Amino acid sequence: MPATPLHDTDATVHVFRQRFTSSPLGARLARHLASYRLQDWGVPAGSTVGDIAALLIAELAANAATHGRVPGADFELELSLTPELLRIDVSDSHGRRPPEPGALVEAGLEQDGGRGLMLVEALADRWEVVDRAPRGKTVRAEVDRQR
Repeated sequence: MPATPLHDTDATVHVFRQRFTSSPLGARLARHLASYRLQDWGVPAGSTVGDIAALLIAELAANAATHGRVPGADFELELSLTPELLRIDVSDSHGRRPPEPGALVEAGLEQDGGRGLMLVEALADRWEVVDRAPRGKTVRAEVDRQR
């Protein structure tokens, strides 16, 4: 079943979709290409939406490359920009789903990880986890452009 949008958009102005290797290098490349694409679309680094997007993309790409890694499978980044919002979809082939929005548990001070999705929840205007066909999941975050 295809992922359903959090927010209906009638007019997508720009779309960028790319697959990356599930590795730290793949996550870094995803961040850089996304930043370049957003700059090209008029959402520069240093703007509120551009900076929030950079943090969300970095976290979601790192999660996909680390926790969503399946040997031999890539992860995919898709950006969709409309006049109203920026949608960030990061998909991987791992079946294990993270906690849903609103169900995150704060990591203890002694834990090395477990804070990334708290950052997503704090920065995104909306986010969700949806099934991805034929396997895996998509973590979707949306940022309203009128912040």
